[in-house]
Amino acid sequence: MNKLKLKAALPFLILAAIAIAATFVKALPNFDDGKYNGADTAWILVATALVFLMTPGLAFFYGGMVNRKNVLSTMMKSVVAAGLVGVLWIIVGYSLSFGTSIKGIIGNPATHLFYKGVASGEPWSLAPSIPKPLFSMFQLMFAIITPGLVVGAIAERMRFQAYVIFTILFSLLVYAPLAHWSWHPDGFLFKMGALDFAGGTVVHISAGCAALAGALVLKRRKSHIHGHAHEPANIPYVLIGTGLLWFGWFGFNAGSALGANALAVSAFSTTNTAAAAAGLSWMFFDVLRGKKPSVVGFCVGAVVGLVAITPGAGFVAIPQSIFIGFIASVISNIAVQIKSRSSLDDTLDVFPCHGIGGMVGMLLTGVFATKAVNAAGSDGWALGNFAFFLTQAKAMVIAVAYSFTVSFIIFKFINFIVPLRVSDEDEEAGLDASQHDEKYVQGTLLVTNRDGSNTLIESESFAEEAEQVRLRQSNGVEKQRV
Repeated sequence: MNKLKLKAALPFLILAAIAIAATFVKALPNFDDGKYNGADTAWILVATALVFLMTPGLAFFYGGMVNRKNVLSTMMKSVVAAGLVGVLWIIVGYSLSFGTSIKGIIGNPATHLFYKGVASGEPWSLAPSIPKPLFSMFQLMFAIITPGLVVGAIAERMRFQAYVIFTILFSLLVYAPLAHWSWHPDGFLFKMGALDFAGGTVVHISAGCAALAGALVLKRRKSHIHGHAHEPANIPYVLIGTGLLWFGWFGFNAGSALGANALAVSAFSTTNTAAAAAGLSWMFFDVLRGKKPSVVGFCVGAVVGLVAITPGAGFVAIPQSIFIGFIASVISNIAVQIKSRSSLDDTLDVFPCHGIGGMVGMLLTGVFATKAVNAAGSDGWALGNFAFFLTQAKAMVIAVAYSFTVSFIIFKFINFIVPLRVSDEDEEAGLDASQHDEKYVQGTLLVTNRDGSNTLIESESFAEEAEQVRLRQSNGVEKQRV
């Protein structure tokens, strides 16, 4: 019993130790506000908030698509990263990603340990017009949402405790190295000439490959094994989540220009255009295959387009972003169909959408990039520079191999110290109840009985609600929806 109590108390004790240690960090003078550009600072403040909004947007997007017994647990896993990564970033995450480079592989963790010197130091070398703390907070939002993307693949069967450990290890061992390689001037992918404007490699390929690793290690859900149809719990949630993601993605991509400038306008435009083309492409491709146009289809397609344009948003021209969104959506749609015929149980198709979408985006950046849009970039294969396309392909292969291998090891390691999966009984009951002692209720009925008394009926699905109405109608009872 004492061991169980200690195990339960350990997360709180660790956080308490961190909080106490933080009180001993020496406060330094704040940055000189006069040397920064006010417009750039204002825009990146807004962009940072927009990117943060994507995390609850993702929670709605995923929460609406899972089974009704797992809505809250899925949403919780998406948003808890805001707490976990938010603290971890201040302690060591920012240093590992953007600290003094150690041979182009990783940042020195001592550079900004507990945020040492960030507020009083010089601005980030590639963002000289905004304060370094703002640059750091902007980058933090990317680090927060990345492990949240993995949630869709491991939904409905992974223990919350195991996911917390995964988020910490993934952030330190996968996300931070990839961010350093791709976005630090001394990172080896950056020096190799690979371009990733806003996270095609760092965010989407890493999350997509981690999702694949997690699905393989966790194995199939019982409902997947038995061939039960997957019914989304709340499609309006999916639509709300898509809207929040699309809205936040303007900060994600246009904010990566790190200033209020023409490049931000171009990235904003390519982002919207690719999403629009991809949403239509997915929907019309479904119709071509004999299906009816659906809300979920358009929403998933739009997100795939946003994923695919991310690496090239500030390097490709607006017309070409139509093709990027269109073709990425078709490829991901086909990948989803192939996956559905296999034994792989990636619950919400994270690898086909984010993993493959990110890969397509990286490669098409190698095709369509042009210095006419961004002089700091490169001309792509379409302009005769096949060597740059090969550089993008090489960087993509490195990112895929690294993120999948390390994530697979992380999942295996966690399973060695704590069970990854919930028990069969907990899976059957749903993770909302078994992991969080909470319940998602989709609607209620206020039933007026013959004697004038009222009965409030909680309904977990509209089908169940309709059945309750039918039964009570047969008993001559009036109903009124609340």
